[in-house]
Amino acid sequence: MAQPASSARIFGTDGIRGRAGEGWLSVDNVSAIGRTLGAVLGRERKGGPKRALIGHDGRRSGPELEHALARGLVASGFQVSSAGLISTPGLALLTRLRECDLGVMISASHNPAADNGIKLFNREGRKLSDALELELENSLHAGLEPVRTGAPPTHDPSLELAYLGYLVDKAGAGLSLAGYSIVVDCSNGGASRIAPRVLGRLGAHVVPIHAAPDGENINRECGSTHPESLQAHVRRLDAHLGIALDGDGDRCILVDERGQLVHGDGILTVCARHSATTNSWKDKRVVATVMSNKGLHRALREVGVGVLTVDVGDRNVVEALEREALRLGGEQSGHVVFGSDNYFVGDGIYTALRVLRVMRESGKSLSELASPYREFPQVLVNVPVARKPALASVKPVMDAVRGVEGELGDDGRVLVRYSGTESLARVMVEGPDALGIAEQAQRLARVISAEIGA
Repeated sequence: MAQPASSARIFGTDGIRGRAGEGWLSVDNVSAIGRTLGAVLGRERKGGPKRALIGHDGRRSGPELEHALARGLVASGFQVSSAGLISTPGLALLTRLRECDLGVMISASHNPAADNGIKLFNREGRKLSDALELELENSLHAGLEPVRTGAPPTHDPSLELAYLGYLVDKAGAGLSLAGYSIVVDCSNGGASRIAPRVLGRLGAHVVPIHAAPDGENINRECGSTHPESLQAHVRRLDAHLGIALDGDGDRCILVDERGQLVHGDGILTVCARHSATTNSWKDKRVVATVMSNKGLHRALREVGVGVLTVDVGDRNVVEALEREALRLGGEQSGHVVFGSDNYFVGDGIYTALRVLRVMRESGKSLSELASPYREFPQVLVNVPVARKPALASVKPVMDAVRGVEGELGDDGRVLVRYSGTESLARVMVEGPDALGIAEQAQRLARVISAEIGA
């Protein structure tokens, strides 16, 4: 069995990710990962059975890798149940609700079908800490012990029903979708069975598309990363709303009744402005990442809502929500988290239901609710460079950046960084005036070229 390089990191920003059947995601290595997981995490259980819950999205490789992982966990003394085809947030929530010691989702999210991954959750349904991931990595690098025999995990169909009931009873409590026509694009992924049923239970007329996983079609020209067919369906059917999930169901991109996209910034705008106007938040701030457009800041500032900005990644969003006791945060990609309302789990179906509740309570269409968000234009200029000193040490460049930032004020931003793979400095300027930011970006590019240009 080929063992990956001992110096390579195993965990990325969202678990273990790679091409199915290769490297750490070979069947033998996944079984060894299961054994190591069981050995390391099983130490925390003081008495009683150690229980793990696993599931997979719509990839052909999912069941085989799930079986391999289960063999390793069983070899380390865990009892393992399978939710089968399910979304990542569904798996995380069920791990918490069923009081399991460990949840493992076999998924590569919005990646192509040939990829796969392993996402881990603790008994609270939260991602493992960096320290615990590092401990697992060190144990795996010390030696792999594959488990090649063992029965497949027991599939428990009640788990899917429990997740369905949770969404209907919690996110959908008191919400009637009668009269709404909704198209839902399930990306041929983990939410393909659940999402249409939840919306139907709440009374909507539901048109599911891309909801028939065949192992190869997950995320293929569909879902939150390819919403074009959803837009066409909404326009053709004159629907009230379109919902685009990604392969593992944690992202949500919406399409309004005119067929226009409403991504994560728009969703934050709709929900935060509604909460501000109904005075339902004590602390009127949301969490967004550096990728969010300044148009979000302006749309929320108009109603007295502030934005706490963090680095890219849902882990950073969740940490800020918990630290500041805030109610809402998210990324432009559509990964939206409703804080303690949903146990800090980002769930695409839950997000869509929260937006539908705002539509119902306000009596407004999605286009009307999202209209305060107007995306500011961006300009990106690449500057060839001869060397890459720390930009903070190049005083003329930093002076020029601060000058442009002063001109933009609260309604714009500047990002200057090097390319990781090319001899380039990248200048991004964002602001309300397209002509103005183009001139500012070129001005910064000239300064960089004069100082360190090729």
